[in-house]
Amino acid sequence: MFPVAWLLLLPLVSTQTYHWGPCPNPSVQPNFDLQKYLGTWYEIAKLPAFFERGKCIQADYSLRGDGTIRVLNSQFYKDKVRTAEGTAVVQEPNNPAKLGVSFSFFSPYSPYWVVSTDYVSGAVVYSCTDVFRIFHVDYAWILGRSRFLPAETVEYARQLLAKEKIDTFMLSVTDQTGCD
Repeated sequence: MFPVAWLLLLPLVSTQTYHWGPCPNPSVQPNFDLQKYLGTWYEIAKLPAFFERGKCIQADYSLRGDGTIRVLNSQFYKDKVRTAEGTAVVQEPNNPAKLGVSFSFFSPYSPYWVVSTDYVSGAVVYSCTDVFRIFHVDYAWILGRSRFLPAETVEYARQLLAKEKIDTFMLSVTDQTGCD
């Protein structure tokens, strides 16, 4: 039975980025201003994520009355627009660029660290889950306020991630064509 369980997990494993050792600890955006970050961001490129397989991927961030952040992710997948609503919170008040996000009442907050942003055109976001400091699972996103960014901007973001010791080998461009 055990080998069968591993076979069932293979599709998830193949869509993730695993590395030995603990998570890297990249620098984050200094003097992060959450108010300026709110709004719509389009996914330009990402490390593989099993929960993102479609095209036209975007995230909308808005402040709720209780001070939490509403996260509404959407993507076009299998001929339908699919959405997922979650909640983000500032986890370290003295370092507001380190947010946590959860898409289920029962799941803990996962890191959502804004590594860099100019608030008006682009952002670089990183997340990592450490498994007993033996290995870690990386997620990284290059985001834009529009569906397309200049190639040099994307390359700059990729180099920024690499400088922070985040492996960008599997970084792939998100299809943002034909989106309404």
